Amino acid sequence: MAALNSVRKHGKFLVIIVALALFAFIAEEFVRSLGYTQNERHQRVGQINGENISIQDYNKLVDEYTDVIKFSQGVNNLTDDQATMLRDQAWQSFVQQKLIQNECEALGLCVTDAELERYIQKGESALLAGTPFRSEDGKFDYSALQRFKEQYDQVMEDAEVPADTKEYYASFMTYWKFMEKQIRQELLAGKFQSLLTAAFISNPVAAKQNFDGRILESDVLLCAVPYISVKDADIEVSDKELKAKYEEMKELFRNPQELRDIKYIDVEVVASKADEAAINQEMNGYAAALQEGAEPAKVVREAGSLVAYSVLPISTKALPRDIAQQIDSLSIGEQKGPYYYAADNTMNIVRVISHAVVPDSVQFRQLSIPGKSLEETQMRADSVLAVLRSGVAIDSIAKSFGQNVAPMWITSAQYDGQTMDDANRLFIQKLTSMNAGTTEKFEIPGQGVAILNVMDRRNFIDKYNVAVVKVPVDFSKETYSAAYNKFSSFIAGKNVADLEAEAQAAGYTVQSRQAISSAEHNVANVSSTREALRWIFNDGTEVGDVSPLYECGNNDHLLVVILDGIHKKGYLPWDDENVKDYLKQQVIQDKKAAMLQEKMKGMTTIKDVQAISEALTDTMHRVSFSGMSYVPRVGAMEPAIAGAVSTMKQGETKVGIKGNGAVYALQVLSQNKQKDVKYDQKAEEQSLSQMMMRSLQSLSQDLYLKADVQDNRYLFY
Repeated sequence: MAALNSVRKHGKFLVIIVALALFAFIAEEFVRSLGYTQNERHQRVGQINGENISIQDYNKLVDEYTDVIKFSQGVNNLTDDQATMLRDQAWQSFVQQKLIQNECEALGLCVTDAELERYIQKGESALLAGTPFRSEDGKFDYSALQRFKEQYDQVMEDAEVPADTKEYYASFMTYWKFMEKQIRQELLAGKFQSLLTAAFISNPVAAKQNFDGRILESDVLLCAVPYISVKDADIEVSDKELKAKYEEMKELFRNPQELRDIKYIDVEVVASKADEAAINQEMNGYAAALQEGAEPAKVVREAGSLVAYSVLPISTKALPRDIAQQIDSLSIGEQKGPYYYAADNTMNIVRVISHAVVPDSVQFRQLSIPGKSLEETQMRADSVLAVLRSGVAIDSIAKSFGQNVAPMWITSAQYDGQTMDDANRLFIQKLTSMNAGTTEKFEIPGQGVAILNVMDRRNFIDKYNVAVVKVPVDFSKETYSAAYNKFSSFIAGKNVADLEAEAQAAGYTVQSRQAISSAEHNVANVSSTREALRWIFNDGTEVGDVSPLYECGNNDHLLVVILDGIHKKGYLPWDDENVKDYLKQQVIQDKKAAMLQEKMKGMTTIKDVQAISEALTDTMHRVSFSGMSYVPRVGAMEPAIAGAVSTMKQGETKVGIKGNGAVYALQVLSQNKQKDVKYDQKAEEQSLSQMMMRSLQSLSQDLYLKADVQDNRYLFY
């Protein structure tokens, strides 16, 4: 009882304590939720139809594309430009897939595994033609695909198969799974396209009208009064008229993504005279070393050449074009350089050491010899080689080892100019030196022993052992520091007006760029400017702000940016500078047309219109409804002429026809139907349907706008 009284006595106080505790609990959950939301937002690379796309998922997709490109092209690394193009390709493909998939889900369209397998088996996809699963005539070979899948399972389950072989097969399977996914998407898109296509049908009446409009040709006498005959200064345009025209043409001004205008100063740092003299001295030293017989690989490496030395003979196709041109004019043992090449700003030395004629393509089979030790493997390889030379087929021996020795091709494009280890170099040397129809043993350094069977050699080409020293004419640290200090001192504390007013006197140029998109990869065509792009599109950056100084390019550019304008996503406003200028020209043209039509009012003949001082007379031949109506004397395409003539009879005259470049008076002089053309209703209906289907070309853009696609990749790359 005393306890209850105590509670009643301190009731209000307890309520406050409980309320505070509840508030603290709710606040803690809110902060945790807010933190999660903020983190998720920071990891969001984009959004499609309201679905958030995380940077992790996008990177996974890019990695998938990268692995496929590396495997299919036989390269280990991609250049920065290649990686950028690949990220764009991955994003565009992903967005397109999502847009189509969203529509297909609403329609109940899908692709079953059985459908996909049948589609692949028939070889109907164009994507299959680019896979390695091809027959001798170059067509897709489904049985080759099946053999690979069986071989893959055997290789991955065999503990004695070398790790690098398993890695190769795993890469090959990743490549195929990717292609399979692409083919599935292709098949789904095809279903969607077929459904839409079925909606575009013609009819006999429209087909006949289309045919008649095409075969009826008219010779026309025209008289044109061009719009340029009326001065723009004589036309007054009000904001009310501009707004009305804007509403009429509003769809032209839809902006699917935010765009921004910038001004910028870009300073390219170049080598000084002292820098050039130092580079010339170094290059003369390398040239002398090569002349005196120094090891080419060592000289090329020490020079930091942009073209690595290849121990294997190399074709001129794998060399820069300017170097290849020099090799064609040099004999064995001859050397040229140092010389300057302006196109890539480099000093160059070229020395041709030797020449060889080798096959560009070699078809071979490879049998890996198992064994517990190198000695055992060597002995077994000798035995296998003896059996093969006695006439036993390599396929039967391969089966006893649980291997599939399917023929493979290796081409120069896969290894020419590539950096490789000794094992791969010796392997290629062995293959290219063997004659067709021969079988030999090959010890793979540090890996084991294999039997190589060369089946065919094709397209013998010239290759060269060549030493190339290609060195950029670069600036020194002192030169860069001087340029940096000068530019940073110039921009310090200056606003936009100061920069524009003082730039020219200081030796700088303020340039402009309008409508830059966050989907672009650089600013002002200078590489490594992602930080500047992020600044431009940062929510906190306002019009008139001046950016920090960015060191960019290949560490040879200094850049400062000014935000000059923002065009929000959606419809550009009518008073946007560019929109307003365009609208003004359209309104002026409409008013000129109305003035000239008023001047022609009451006129009924060509002769009447010719009395106007600015009138131009011309004759057009074979005008048809489906033809192109270009008026040379006016310099404009005029669809309105074809449309008007199609409704006129021979001898008839029409006055006051508004065109793109003038107001016209037309008289049909003669009309003839093409006699050598027969009416084919089915063909005409099909042609008309195809014409209507052209409207599908804008479907992707319509779906893109509908999905409200957001692309925030610039925040991550």
